Amino acid sequence: MVGRMAGKIAVITAAGQGMGKAAAEAFQREGAIVHATDVDAGKLSRLAKLPNVHVRRLDVLDPAQVRAAAKEIGAVDVLYNCAGYVHSGTILDCEEKDFEFSVDLNLRSMYRMIRAFLPAMVERRRGSIINMASVASSIRGLPNRFIYGTTKAAVIGLTKSVAADTVSKGIRCNAICPGTIDTPSLEERINTAADPQAARQAFIARQPMGRLGNAEEMAHIAVYLGSDESAYATGQLFIIDGGLTM
Repeated sequence: MVGRMAGKIAVITAAGQGMGKAAAEAFQREGAIVHATDVDAGKLSRLAKLPNVHVRRLDVLDPAQVRAAAKEIGAVDVLYNCAGYVHSGTILDCEEKDFEFSVDLNLRSMYRMIRAFLPAMVERRRGSIINMASVASSIRGLPNRFIYGTTKAAVIGLTKSVAADTVSKGIRCNAICPGTIDTPSLEERINTAADPQAARQAFIARQPMGRLGNAEEMAHIAVYLGSDESAYATGQLFIIDGGLTM
């Protein structure tokens, strides 16, 4: 099928690379008008060349910027909260600043974005909110992912709460829970390891399929959730993890 998102207006955070960028490209191919945002405006340059893609620098840690974006963009059909950060380490490695930053970016940014864009969805009685969670959450505890797993578990709770509060108002809210995905963010973490090649192999080894996922595979489920094909789905977790949690 083509044009599965024809006529829809979508906002995506962290669209400059990785899963956010793949989703922006997929939404555009399926006919959506896409507002691609990122804190690093330079990473949006390639998306800016695509028809019906509007790029915008947006720091989701800044409440004033989020409110201004919602006011200027106006009503949207799809909000995809993709911004996040992976802190590595146990609770003993997580300093107060690490805790605060992870909560602010992984969780509070979604609160800000939903709170800013939801009223117009409610007024029109339609909309799909997609939140980036993870299998490293309440779904499964993974080593050295203390605050990341904690915040992503909270994202799952946020998703279900928003879904319950808005289901009678024509709004849907779901979460994507990836396994290990080959993105620039993962590459950066691998390259900081003492032995990057061994680190990459370790990530691959924990995936039962014997490979990492890719951003385009995550974009497919985002298109489904943003389109009317998923009209009967809300408050759900879509686990796409190569068998990691089976």
